[in-house]
Amino acid sequence: MSGPGCPTRCCSFPAVQKRLPVLRWLPRYSLAWLQLDVIAGATVGLTVVPQALAYAEVAGLPVQYGLYSSFMGCFVYCLLGTAKDVTLGPTAIMSLLVSSYAFHDPVYAVLLTFLSGCVQLAMGLLRLGFLLDFISCPVIKGFTSAASITISFNQVKNILGLQGVPRQFFLQVYETLRRIGETRAGDAVLGLSCLLALTGLGAMKSGLGRAAGAEPLCTRVSYCIVWTSATARNALVVLCAGLLAYSFQVMGCQPFTLTGRIPRGLPAFRVPLFSKVTHNGTVPFSRMVQVGAARSPAQGESRATPRARESLEKGQPRNDYRIEPNQELLAMGLTNLLGSFVSSYPVTGSFGRTAVNAQTGVCTPAGGLITGGHRAGALVLLSLAFLTSFFYYIPKAALAAVIICAVTPMFDAAIFRTLWRVKRLDLVPLCVTFLLCFWEVQYGIVAGVLVSGLLLLYAIARPPMKVSTQGELVVQPGSSLHFPAAEYLRDTVSPTPGSVVLDCRHVSSVDYTAVLGLAELLHELRKQGLALTLCGLQVPSRPGSCCWHRHRRLLWRPNCTRATQHLESGLPPGPAATCCIS
Repeated sequence: MSGPGCPTRCCSFPAVQKRLPVLRWLPRYSLAWLQLDVIAGATVGLTVVPQALAYAEVAGLPVQYGLYSSFMGCFVYCLLGTAKDVTLGPTAIMSLLVSSYAFHDPVYAVLLTFLSGCVQLAMGLLRLGFLLDFISCPVIKGFTSAASITISFNQVKNILGLQGVPRQFFLQVYETLRRIGETRAGDAVLGLSCLLALTGLGAMKSGLGRAAGAEPLCTRVSYCIVWTSATARNALVVLCAGLLAYSFQVMGCQPFTLTGRIPRGLPAFRVPLFSKVTHNGTVPFSRMVQVGAARSPAQGESRATPRARESLEKGQPRNDYRIEPNQELLAMGLTNLLGSFVSSYPVTGSFGRTAVNAQTGVCTPAGGLITGGHRAGALVLLSLAFLTSFFYYIPKAALAAVIICAVTPMFDAAIFRTLWRVKRLDLVPLCVTFLLCFWEVQYGIVAGVLVSGLLLLYAIARPPMKVSTQGELVVQPGSSLHFPAAEYLRDTVSPTPGSVVLDCRHVSSVDYTAVLGLAELLHELRKQGLALTLCGLQVPSRPGSCCWHRHRRLLWRPNCTRATQHLESGLPPGPAATCCIS
């Protein structure tokens, strides 16, 4: 047996390679690749650690949970990932969504990780990756742009040193402006200084060319120093801010708001809690899920971000590969499922760290292992094991500056002008998503997808109709005929003073309801002594497309081409063309 569902074929080496992409590149792995992967992994690791601490703040969780969420994806994606550049870990948008569900409680966040992993795994195994295609580019641009504003303003309170500011965006704006007089001078000066430093280093990296191999050694060394400083700017700025805060602490004064004490050591490997004990009793699993479903349908982001990440990769032709959505869902689902056992909150692909990975010349997904801790770098796990005492002195204003600089590039102001020029109707889902995301990001995504779906259905229900009179009424639909368009077609040709010719050269499919509509139209025309002619039928709509309607058979006949020839010559169709309908 060798059919499509044969177990032997499913267990063949090509099938296993498809599910474990590591088997494709591991046999070809070389020492040169190892060198580039180590450099890329170490560079990304310097970006991961400060961002992980900062994104945990966005999620409303203790900062160590950002580090707990940063290493599992590196190991899993190395085995299951289809893209050499992509890194899985905490992101700004996912952290924002988690904050609306977790209620600053890690138990809810870890449970969300487990449930997200189960759903993503199920979607990958059932090959539901095509659902990502229903999230359009305007929706993605709308929610990422709104999220960048929301996340950035959410960090203004840390730049100003304000406490007790609510999470909801509009209340946040009101409270921040009302309490602007309570600004702590130390936090404000440090935060603005970190913003200027990060912006300057980022601009320096953007304007930095490539060092030619023929340059003197000192020039190449200087280039490497500048490039490394600009690439690892987050770690550099956080390190300097931490040393400054420590210096003030030694002198007996502290003008900054500090991160605070962080538990030392790796997280315990344990099953997520499916209930929570509070002073009012025990919150059961069903209640935790019910509250979460009402407040945060976070699966919307888990679908939108891979779709956006895929478009990001398609925009980089130098990488010469495509992301396979179903395999990505499997990798992300297993990452979240296993991550929930080490107290991770939900993770997804990071735009910023993926870009750093690509720019440093990573060759395989093994570059993530350095970030995860398999190589000498071991940055995330070493940080958890030995550096948590230093994290105590990191000012919150410095982490806020890191977040603001990380999410600002996600705002795409040019998309509004582009859509105005290309297709103005696409501004509707863009604006709906953008505006509603200021209320809740996940509701903006859902609303944008629904509006995009309605516009798509409207195009199906009202296909373009080219109507002309050549002795008879000639109607040429611009696309396929489906059930929402059945009445529209009848309204287009009724009432008519003469016979009707339906030119189907652009109609590739006709569903049953549309066929019934044509049968009713034929019946109405026959009562008036008129004819209905179908011509130019395409192959997919001809064979077997027949139905019974009031004992009258409507049949597509494959050999009626005379009407098409008459139409192409500009002459009215002859009587023989009416044989298309019987």
